Amino acid sequence: MRTFKPILVPASNRLRKALLCSGLVLAAAAVLSGCSRDIEHRGYQARAQDLQKLRTGMTKQEVRSALGSPSTTATVQHQGDSFYYISSRVKTSAFLDNEELDRQILAVRFSQFDQVQSFGQYTLQDGNVIDMNSRETPSRGRELTILQQMFGNLGNFTPNDSGPPAPQTGSIGPRG
Repeated sequence: MRTFKPILVPASNRLRKALLCSGLVLAAAAVLSGCSRDIEHRGYQARAQDLQKLRTGMTKQEVRSALGSPSTTATVQHQGDSFYYISSRVKTSAFLDNEELDRQILAVRFSQFDQVQSFGQYTLQDGNVIDMNSRETPSRGRELTILQQMFGNLGNFTPNDSGPPAPQTGSIGPRG
């Protein structure tokens, strides 16, 4: 019986080191490219010359033609509408949560007659964090882990609970 022995050509130490170094460099480049951070600009991007056109007394149509469509609108009863132009800069990373770096909000408030009553600019520092609803409904008892639920009743029984009820003997019928 013949066996084949592979013929291995020994590589020189320089070639082996060069291949190892190039492999490490490629691996490091692949890892670092996945962790790169990008800055994204989202929403309305205001131009200075457009904001200078904004004046009190303008109509809604004039505001739309100067600034474009708003990011969102709001209506307050017994008062006029409001246009909100929102823009933000967000840092995104591969596996991390997005981080908002900057936010600009231009609020344009209208009177009942659909004319600009006032306007203002707000930033991320002007905002307030709102706790939506962190309350929890209380429950009676304690919370059990799955293992406690599975093994909690092992060995816990009362003498009266010895199994299914025994069948009754006798007849069911009128006594005569």
